[in-house]
Amino acid sequence: MGNLELIATTTFGLEAICKRELLDLGFNDIKVENGKVNFKGSEKDIPTANIWLRTADRVLVKLGEFKAVTFDELFEKTKALPWDEWIPEDGNFVVEGKSIASKLFSISDSQRIVEKAIVEKLKTKYDVDWFSKSGPRFTVEVSLLKDIATLTIDTSGEGLHKRGYRDRAGDAPIKETLAAAMILLSYWNKERTLFDPFCGSGTIPIEAAMIGRNIAPGLDRKFASEEWERIPKKYWQDARKKAFEAIDNDAKLDILGCDIDKRSILRARDNAANLGLEEDIQFFMKDMRDVDLKDNYGVVITNPPYGERIGEKEEIEQLYIDLGKKFKSFDTWSIYVITSEEDFENLYGKKADRKRKLYNGRIKVDYYQFYGPRPPKN
Repeated sequence: MGNLELIATTTFGLEAICKRELLDLGFNDIKVENGKVNFKGSEKDIPTANIWLRTADRVLVKLGEFKAVTFDELFEKTKALPWDEWIPEDGNFVVEGKSIASKLFSISDSQRIVEKAIVEKLKTKYDVDWFSKSGPRFTVEVSLLKDIATLTIDTSGEGLHKRGYRDRAGDAPIKETLAAAMILLSYWNKERTLFDPFCGSGTIPIEAAMIGRNIAPGLDRKFASEEWERIPKKYWQDARKKAFEAIDNDAKLDILGCDIDKRSILRARDNAANLGLEEDIQFFMKDMRDVDLKDNYGVVITNPPYGERIGEKEEIEQLYIDLGKKFKSFDTWSIYVITSEEDFENLYGKKADRKRKLYNGRIKVDYYQFYGPRPPKN
C-alpha cells in the first residue's frame, strides 16, 4: 500500500474492530497491539483513513522507533529521523510525551530533548537559527514504553470521535467512536429496526444511521494534515469525493431513540438534523417501560445510566430489572447493553450470550450481548 508506517490509535478493546475497518478499506499489512493498530500506507491513504475510520481515535505517522535509555541516545536517534521531510520552515510543531516502565521517566525532559533534536535536524535543511512556528500544526509525540521510544506525528488534529454533528451533548454522552463500535459488534444491519431506549443526545442512533447510509464519519470536518505540504490538496479532494459518492441515499432506515428527558430529545433531534438524518431517526420523549414495540427481530443497542455516573444506585438497579422485564416477551429481539454494573446479568434476569470488556472514557464497562434469532429471509 505504501512506504509509510501509520498507526490508528484506539480505546482498549476496540483494536480488532478497527483492524476490520482497515481491512474493509483495502489495507492488508496490519499489526494489532494494545490500544493501536499499525498499518502500511502512503500519503494518499492518510485522508482515506481519517475520513473513514469510525472506531479509531487518531491516525499517526510513525517516524521512528528505537531503544533509548539515556537522553543522549534519545537526542541522537531522534535527530537522525526525517523530520525535515515533513515539517516546513514555518511548521508549528509541539511535542507531547508519555513514559511507562522506562528509565527515561521524566516526560517533560523527554519532550524537551525531542524538541531540541527536531530543531537541530531542521537547521540542517533550513538556513535559520530561529523557527517562527507560524504555519501548519504538527503534534509530535514521544512515547516511551519499556525503554522503547516511538516517535509519531498526529495527522488528525482533534480526535476522530469529533465528527462535527454533536453541537449539543447530554450529561453523560458516549463517545462517538465507542457508539460506532457497539453497532459494528452487533448483528444490526440497515434492514432491521434499531431502538435505543436511553438515547440521550442521540449518539448511538445517529452513528447507526451513518453506518446504514454508509456516510463516512469524517466527511464533515477538518484534519490537521490538510494543511501539510507533504499531502497534496488533491488527495483530500479525491477522498471526500469518493466518500460522497459512496453514500447510500436510497436506504430505508427504521431507527428509534427515546429518553425521559425533554432536553436530551431536543439535543438529539438537532444533532441528527446537522447531518440531514432527521427523517431516518424517530426521537421521542418517553419512559422505555411505556414504549410500544413490534416483535419484529429488532435490535436494542443502548448505553443506560450507570450508578457512578448519573442517578442513585437503587434507581439504576430497578431500571435494569425493568429493562429485562420489558424485553422478556420480545423473543425475536437482540439486546446489546453497555454498563459498569457488574451485577447487570442478575438484575436483567438473563445471562448474556457474550460479554466484552471495554472502556467508556476512563470507566471500565462490559458490553452485554443477548442474541435473538436470525430474521427469516424474505
